[in-house]
Amino acid sequence: MKRVKTTIRNNWQSAVEKLGFGFHTSDIAYWDESVYYSFEPTEIESIEKATAELWEMSLKAVQHVIDHKLYGQFAIPASIIPLIEKSWEQDHPAIYGRFDLCVKDNQIKLLEFNADTPTSLFEAGIIQWFWLKDFNEELDQFNSIHEKLIAYWGFLRRFLHTQTLHVTCLKDSLEDLTNAEYMRDCAIQAGLQTKLIFIDDIGWDEDSKQFIDLEDQPIQNIFKLYPWEWMINESFGEKIAEAGNDPYWIEPAWKMILSNKAILAILWELYPNHSLLLPAYFSADKLTNYVKKPMLGREGANIEVVRGNQPVEKTDGIYGKEGYVYQELFTLPEYDGNFPVIGSWIIGQEAAGIGIRESENLVTDNKSRFVPHLITQTSPTHLHKRLSEK
Repeated sequence: MKRVKTTIRNNWQSAVEKLGFGFHTSDIAYWDESVYYSFEPTEIESIEKATAELWEMSLKAVQHVIDHKLYGQFAIPASIIPLIEKSWEQDHPAIYGRFDLCVKDNQIKLLEFNADTPTSLFEAGIIQWFWLKDFNEELDQFNSIHEKLIAYWGFLRRFLHTQTLHVTCLKDSLEDLTNAEYMRDCAIQAGLQTKLIFIDDIGWDEDSKQFIDLEDQPIQNIFKLYPWEWMINESFGEKIAEAGNDPYWIEPAWKMILSNKAILAILWELYPNHSLLLPAYFSADKLTNYVKKPMLGREGANIEVVRGNQPVEKTDGIYGKEGYVYQELFTLPEYDGNFPVIGSWIIGQEAAGIGIRESENLVTDNKSRFVPHLITQTSPTHLHKRLSEK
């Protein structure tokens, strides 16, 4: 794994905007193609294998939490537990997630799992792929995200309710809307009928006990780019368990277990000393060098990095009242003062590709940049033939 400086495209802004990427820059650059990360095929194969293994371990961890009723360790309200268990037992549809990995010194370590509303999907699946085609169309990426999304939506068609797939997100977030519309486009290409509705516009019909859209049509399948822990605290959250038409929420309620950083401690309990895991606990008693993480934190908020029991880096935020998890410190690799995190995607049941975020700090936050990657040699395993009509 190497960080390589390169020349940006003269028309890069218009090039990415033509693809629908409107949030490439705010007060700072988010998309950064002045550098890229290169990987050997063997490194990619290791990441792919690790991602598949972590997914299997995660599913077994969900079963463990449900079997042993460990919801209290996750600060999960009692009112939502029946829906979590129902969605798990009935195998409600799930489509994706993103493992954040540290790759350093020939080791791969899980930092956390973004299992409910992972972002940077569009950048990983589309933007960096077209950058690569402009950079060198003979090279490859670990990136079959787009194909796997379409294929898995096609697979899910037979399991969904027959009505429209609604897609929802916040009204005032361009990033969320872009990712939601990308997911919607993949579903359309898989043959599903879809409709966009903002989270604020979802209605409730008290007579029929159904969520409805702006045309008073029942919502029976809904992809949401909106966290479960936020949703159950909304005014309509208490209605979720009442819905008589039993809608499929994607991602399903059982993802509340995997999207909570308490799962890091559960995984370590189930798989102690596993090479892909870092020691993680619900207290810092056993650790000297560690990262304190809020169970439901987002975008690097409320993180504290501790060395020798002394804090060395800390971020502000609004999270933490739900509790914390303490994970052994395994610092990110440093490249010219930059620290990359590998976001490895699971689509359906398969590893699907990576996206890289880098920061000038140890904590990856909402100001971290997305940078593309490539594989230095063509590997038949990862040669993904893509068509321009994407």
